[in-house]
Amino acid sequence: MNSRWPLRITVASSAGVAAVVLVIALIHARPDVPTVTLGLLLLVGVLLRSRVGPVRASLDYVVHIALFLLSGPAAAVVVSVLLPLTQDRRLPLMRRVFNGAQAVLCATAAAGVYVGMGGGRRAEVLESPGRALIAATAAIIAWLAANALLMCLVLWLDHGATSPLTFLRKVAAPTVLPLTGYGLLGVLLAVVWIGGLGVGAILLVVVPLLVARWTLSLYQAERDAQAATMRAFIQVIETKDLYTRGHSERVSTGVGMLGRHLKLGEDRQQALEHAGLLHDVGKVGVPTRIIQKPGRLEDFEMDAIRLHPARGVELIGSIPFLEEVKSAVLHHHEKYDGTGYPAGLSGENIPYFARIIGIVDAFDSLTSTRSYRPARSIEETLEILHADRFTHFDPNLVADFVQVIRAEGWTAAAADQPAPDGTVKAGIDHDDLSLGTSGGASGSAAGPTES
Repeated sequence: MNSRWPLRITVASSAGVAAVVLVIALIHARPDVPTVTLGLLLLVGVLLRSRVGPVRASLDYVVHIALFLLSGPAAAVVVSVLLPLTQDRRLPLMRRVFNGAQAVLCATAAAGVYVGMGGGRRAEVLESPGRALIAATAAIIAWLAANALLMCLVLWLDHGATSPLTFLRKVAAPTVLPLTGYGLLGVLLAVVWIGGLGVGAILLVVVPLLVARWTLSLYQAERDAQAATMRAFIQVIETKDLYTRGHSERVSTGVGMLGRHLKLGEDRQQALEHAGLLHDVGKVGVPTRIIQKPGRLEDFEMDAIRLHPARGVELIGSIPFLEEVKSAVLHHHEKYDGTGYPAGLSGENIPYFARIIGIVDAFDSLTSTRSYRPARSIEETLEILHADRFTHFDPNLVADFVQVIRAEGWTAAAADQPAPDGTVKAGIDHDDLSLGTSGGASGSAAGPTES
């Protein structure tokens, strides 16, 4: 059987159930002013939908929760069918069908929970506001749970790049509280509407919400521009050396993993990942012939390599949003015992982010192929980091990093990386210089002597 058939059957089954539920809802729903007005508002919200963080924020939850309280669950389920009607026609048909079924089924799950929790409508809401609030909160959680369940099922059947666990960890879990709070604005909208303001409640509740979303979308656009700027820098670096292609991205990923383990705040986490991405940006100023030299480096050539942290700070110095990462870029080759460069800092005098990047930088270097040596195994590299703690790396951060890698795993450099040049008898990568003899480096600028 074609491997896609289980996915197709699941999508078709979901669409069939959604169609039956929609017919039942149409029978029980009674068109009224809130249903029509909020349905149109939902369409406007979809058109104005903007990405903020890992999900796209829209008026979906606000409108549906408000309809539970104003017109009843059947009306909310009927209005949910408007969501798939606004999809991008360029999306694959199966995806559009699934999105449509998902919208109806999530609304149905929320409606069932709302009714089961005793949530009322119109005057009943004002008579028992506490019950209405609890029922609405439970309905939102049921919606999010149904959405997560359907997404995990499809991701599992699709065998794509994103696994169900990755979706739950990176998308579903971080957005539960924000989206729950977002949906509860629907309760406010309904209460103000029922309280006598009617359609005017939209102006009081929704307009400020749209302004706030517009502000957030500008913030997100700025973050996207930042990311594009940084990746443009990195692309210039990676054209110089095929052996280090993807290195900066992997270091950014690695420091991000460690930062989350250390429970850094959102702003600090973002700054750390930026620093990881840009730590080698100064290599733009290192002559390509030195970076690509297959044999041993002369002292003056290694001196050029050692200048890349300072050159990196010069390059990003005029970009305001990178102010926080400068010290990490400048000092990521310092050693814990004070024998590193450019300033010979030691211990906790080395900036915190620089200590983190130094560990991940060396780790990715060793688990990647270089012109003069093959990649080492992950376990062997972790043992090297452990051996070089106290002398080269912060021992506490090494312990945390080893724990993270053993718990979450690591995707090493791509298998299509060029094979080592067997004719090279001596050579040393500037990241290998961060290591002691256990890392295979002698610490000499000239590299190991030929045998």
